[in-house]
Amino acid sequence: MELKINIDYNQIIGLIHQLPDKEIERIASALQTEISAKKSDKSVKDLILNAPTWTDFDFDKYKEVRNHINNSRLA
Repeated sequence: MELKINIDYNQIIGLIHQLPDKEIERIASALQTEISAKKSDKSVKDLILNAPTWTDFDFDKYKEVRNHINNSRLA
């Protein structure tokens, strides 16, 4: 069973203001968590989709330089 209710923004705010302060804080916390999760998911997704990629040549060059750095360290 599904129930849909058309409530505009001002009505939602009015209903929220009728709640006790503790409940308003719970809603605010839940919304902040939800917003943070969406931003985090989006930024990670964007990073993966838009990240530069290495060619085989680039990766081989990286391994060569990394090996050189590791061998030149004073132990």
